[in-house]
Amino acid sequence: MKAATEVTESLARFPRATLMSGATPVERLDRLSNLLDIDLWMKRDDLTGLSFGGNKTRQLEFYFGDALAQGVDTVLITGAVQSNFVRAAAAAAARLGMRAILQLEERVPGMGDLYHSSGNVLLARILGAEHIRFPVGEDESGADAALHRRAETLRAEGHKPYVIHLGSDHSPLGALGYVAGGAELLGQMDDFDAAVVPSGSGSTHAGFLTGLRLAGHAAPVYGICVRRDADQQHRRIETVLTRLAGLMEFAPARVLGGISLWDDALAPGYGRIGETTQEALTLMARTEGVFLDPVYTAKTFAGLLGLLRQGIIGKGQKVVLLHTGGQAALFAYQEELDTLLDR
Repeated sequence: MKAATEVTESLARFPRATLMSGATPVERLDRLSNLLDIDLWMKRDDLTGLSFGGNKTRQLEFYFGDALAQGVDTVLITGAVQSNFVRAAAAAAARLGMRAILQLEERVPGMGDLYHSSGNVLLARILGAEHIRFPVGEDESGADAALHRRAETLRAEGHKPYVIHLGSDHSPLGALGYVAGGAELLGQMDDFDAAVVPSGSGSTHAGFLTGLRLAGHAAPVYGICVRRDADQQHRRIETVLTRLAGLMEFAPARVLGGISLWDDALAPGYGRIGETTQEALTLMARTEGVFLDPVYTAKTFAGLLGLLRQGIIGKGQKVVLLHTGGQAALFAYQEELDTLLDR
């Protein structure tokens, strides 16, 4: 698709570190297609390479590209205790010879020892990253400010730190990774009727939607809310899209009308396993042999199932489900999953 190639070429002016192992495959899910009476395909961004893969690898190529251009030696990033983003950042830092400082926020109350020591936390320790703690789970500006205070200390010690921000009031460099990801998908297949993606920080959702729209593809992109309700998330995606349009220098109106959000799979909240999440996680594993994570991808597939039940996605439609990885978090949720699976 010529327009998709042009979108990819438009990203060449942004510094970019090579972290991806190549284009990720698109696979048809035959058994689920038959069961659900749709033509279901999966974009396997759990296979991006670098540690356990996942969507964050695409985003980090642009953050680390910017960091390398500035001669950085230390990267600081904040996220939930079981954040795939901070683990992937630690892996990228290791590959590029940088120090990684990971700030873990307490976003999911009442979790046990495994949640705080296994999964992504364990992997980041193996990668040699330093962990620091931030006690609040819903204070993005406060979390970013804490990183900047640590960065100032490092700077005074003679280091060159780089902060990867959480808040949406900063330049969405990571979203460029999914502008490229959307264009990559169109180079593999462009005849789908709808795409279903997770919608959390907004970088993946906004970037993917932008990649498709700038390449001229009009299929709806359904963002499944994993952290906030649809009203709050709509405002978040608008902000990210507007900032992304400024960064890439295109008119925001080309993308703002394409925001579609669905939040019925969000309950009981971020990082918690509800009934629909459990159903989606086990259905995918037992039908296709593909693991989803409880925080993002299982909720995303639960969203697709809900969109089907409500008739928003119609029978027979060709649908692409974006698998953003995160399987390492399954081990951190073992206690909760044991209880649910033994029922």
